Amino acid sequence: MRVPKRPHPWILAAGLAGLLAGCATPPPASQPDALAEYRAVNDPIEPFNRSMYAVNTKLDTYVIRPAAVAYTDMLPDGVRHAIHNVLGNLSSPVTLGNDMLQGKPRRAGDTLMRFVINSTVGGLGAFDVAKNLGYPDHDTDFGVTLAMWGAGSGPYLFLPVLGPGSPRDSSGRIVDIVADPLGHFGQGVAVRALNWSRFTLNLIDARSQFLGTFKQIRRTALDPYATFRSLYRQHRDAQVEATRADNQLTVPAWFPAPAANSSTSSAPAS
Repeated sequence: MRVPKRPHPWILAAGLAGLLAGCATPPPASQPDALAEYRAVNDPIEPFNRSMYAVNTKLDTYVIRPAAVAYTDMLPDGVRHAIHNVLGNLSSPVTLGNDMLQGKPRRAGDTLMRFVINSTVGGLGAFDVAKNLGYPDHDTDFGVTLAMWGAGSGPYLFLPVLGPGSPRDSSGRIVDIVADPLGHFGQGVAVRALNWSRFTLNLIDARSQFLGTFKQIRRTALDPYATFRSLYRQHRDAQVEATRADNQLTVPAWFPAPAANSSTSSAPAS
């Protein structure tokens, strides 16, 4: 998606509201258990985050979820799967850039080969031919790159549309949008419409993957906000750790095996 040099007004407004919002009051030192839990939650601007969560819930209820339901009802599974694959393939240049910045040569090689193979024999990515050839997909972004460089996640931050995150991860998403080379090809109304259509389709496709999950959480969780916060952090921590541990120089399954008397070694996991 093409993003102008100046931030969108809603991003500026959200940042200003975050500065002005009241902070959650930490428990006194006389309550060590409560203080430890407060620090573990790491949500010092919880009043602001909950207000943004409420805004996002309204937006989801009246706009995003109905669009995702209609998308699911109107299109067969095979068509939606092909669209999901194409959208993933279009994000490959950004993924490749982050793989390289993270110093992950195996992942970068997988991403490059996936993009080349799926963009050609895979019908612009509609069919994941590369996966069957031994090039698995993976998900990463600039927030993970910052984590590989040693940046801490920081406090919890919830923004409308962007959803749950942190200063590191939310800013990483914006960097990925700005850095996407597909958003810088061409000018004019048609190009902007195409980029916004891609953004919208990405949003609807992502929401359609979790229709049942979100519905269940909102129906059964005592505090859906806290549940989403916990699930996001668990997923994000696992994603960062998986990226950090993945430092093996492997070859595809179809690649000829070395001779029996050859010695091979793998780079140690970091």
